[in-house]
Amino acid sequence: MEAELSLLPLLPVSIVAIVAVIAAAAAAIALWRGLSGWWLRALATGVLVVALIEPVLRQEEHEGLSDVVFLVHDQTESQAIADRSQQSAVALAELSGELSALESGGVETVRVDVRNNPGDGDSGSMVLSALAAAAADVAPDRIAGAIVVSDGQVHDGGVLDDFPAPVHLVLSGRADEWDRRVVVRRAPSFAIVDEEFRLAFRIEDKGEVPAGISGAAEVTISINGGDSRRARVPVGQEVELSVTLSRGGLNHLQVEVTPIAGELTDRNNVSVISVNGVRDRLRVLLVSGLPYAGERSWRNLLKSDGSVDLVHFTILRPPTKTDSVPVQELALIEFPVRELFLNKIDEFDLIIFDRYEVRGILPGIYLANVVEYVRGGGALLVAAGPAMAGPGGLYRTALSEVLPARPTGKLVQRAYLPEVTDLGSIHPVTEDLASVPAPGLSGPDDPGEGQVWGSWYRLVEAIAEHGQTIMNGPDARPLLILDRFGEGRIAMLLSDQAWLWTRGHDGGGPQLELLRRLAHWAMKEPELEEERLEAESSGSGIVVTRRTMTDRVPRLSMTTPGGERIESDMEPVSRGRWRAGIEGLESGVHVLREGDLVRVAVVGSPAPREFENPLATSALLSGLVESTGGAVVRLDRDRTPDIRHVREGRVAAGRDWVGVARRDAVLVTDVRQQPLFPSWLLLLAALAACVAAWRLEGR
Repeated sequence: MEAELSLLPLLPVSIVAIVAVIAAAAAAIALWRGLSGWWLRALATGVLVVALIEPVLRQEEHEGLSDVVFLVHDQTESQAIADRSQQSAVALAELSGELSALESGGVETVRVDVRNNPGDGDSGSMVLSALAAAAADVAPDRIAGAIVVSDGQVHDGGVLDDFPAPVHLVLSGRADEWDRRVVVRRAPSFAIVDEEFRLAFRIEDKGEVPAGISGAAEVTISINGGDSRRARVPVGQEVELSVTLSRGGLNHLQVEVTPIAGELTDRNNVSVISVNGVRDRLRVLLVSGLPYAGERSWRNLLKSDGSVDLVHFTILRPPTKTDSVPVQELALIEFPVRELFLNKIDEFDLIIFDRYEVRGILPGIYLANVVEYVRGGGALLVAAGPAMAGPGGLYRTALSEVLPARPTGKLVQRAYLPEVTDLGSIHPVTEDLASVPAPGLSGPDDPGEGQVWGSWYRLVEAIAEHGQTIMNGPDARPLLILDRFGEGRIAMLLSDQAWLWTRGHDGGGPQLELLRRLAHWAMKEPELEEERLEAESSGSGIVVTRRTMTDRVPRLSMTTPGGERIESDMEPVSRGRWRAGIEGLESGVHVLREGDLVRVAVVGSPAPREFENPLATSALLSGLVESTGGAVVRLDRDRTPDIRHVREGRVAAGRDWVGVARRDAVLVTDVRQQPLFPSWLLLLAALAACVAAWRLEGR
């Protein structure tokens, strides 16, 4: 209990002061006039002034409060490097025991565990933010100190500039640590497919690099987890290498430096860059056997894309036609057939034979060259006309080696509705073709599921010897067949009447979309691959989608940034699509494998801030430690310090100990106020003084 004298004025202090001044002036005048009772008058007014200011005796009852010490345990990813977690666990147990021994002396321990939060992105170690949040719940006059067990790698250094008590850092890690990492300096967001671009990166060594470590490093550059190349580059210098993308769309470019024994961690030995591959100009060679209505559909499709360079070769007048028109008057320039089919054929991304008939215009060696073009990775699309069923068809040439269907020689000419086969319903080229609006329909009759398209009237009967039949004609005869040959691809459409859909005949159909997909599938666009593995990161997890033409898929295998291998079963979500979700993953690059398919997915940052500079250091916290009078204790050379309860303002650290301040904070539990003089007594005293002065002066 504490007691003190305080005042509770009945009137504002300024008014009481005026009254006191007037009373003092009256007493001075009485004294000057020589009145014998002046002192009694002064006494009466003084008593009245005392009554107005009302002095009271204030008594408070206090309850002592404990001093709060924060024990902060850094459990972020960098603390798992080497033996830091073991060091920290041992130190934490000993510090907890020391603080428990001080509980009888009025010390309370608040434990603060700091972990990475994947939901906050790549925020790094928020140690000081966690300490500030915990301290905000405690009155500042109760805070006795903070002990932080960490490797010193914090990424919120500006959050806590001051602290009302000593902050001590118990530093894990070792003084002789060293590490090697890869840093990408320059990389484009977009790159042209099949054209080189420059990638600039640097290999850096940090810390106490042992003698004998080579000044060169082995670097592996891989694209989408597959194509890779190795190079030996100098350490500490910026290096530029040429890289070429082989496909369009999003590509993950991974730069990895080979780990060396003794370095601190290999989590920062890899960096992943996302580069969008775009095709500069698609070169397409269209060979039309003769002018007809469908020729315009091919031109409209290919010319509608500004990125397509179209070379159109149309046979307007066959050599067998005889008339009196001089040959030199039939064309202004000679078409460069030899140059296109012999010298520059590999420059084309796609070759289309539209209703072509063998008439001796293209020699057999040219068509044999097309076979080698496909074998080496080229794309071929054949739209068959009536000639395919006869001796003038392409199957009677060297192209028979690559064509997936053998004509029977019969030409079917009657109305029929093209239909997507059971296999075609899950093939990327035709799986949702029914949802594409047809030009002949509009308004409420827009096509949807089960839409019936317009009729065609001609089909070259053929036997599919290999490949995938994704559309049928009348009586389940093959209409559209896709196949692979060597490194290339072939699409064979056994009718020349797709143009009827464009004209809206009998309701029309999605002819342009079908032809577009065929062309892009043949040119190996990733979105139209039958077997495809897709991965999308979401928070701390990855959602994996598998597109397949089969009924079963192997187990999904994933390699985490730490080298751990995780296997997971995939669940079917629809026919041809399987999915798996994996949660609670660490930040970094995850490599997914399912059969022969490889995909790279990045959770958070490919090289988290935790591993940008993983060396243990006190530099980032030294300002706060020094300003609060704390100390830094290294666990690799010092034992865990003792903890002492020292008076506030005293030295808070010694050779083998650290101190927490004695704050002596209290909680007021009761307040009592008692007037020093009763009001009636003061009134009676003032009245008695006035009467005495009157009697004295009356004599």
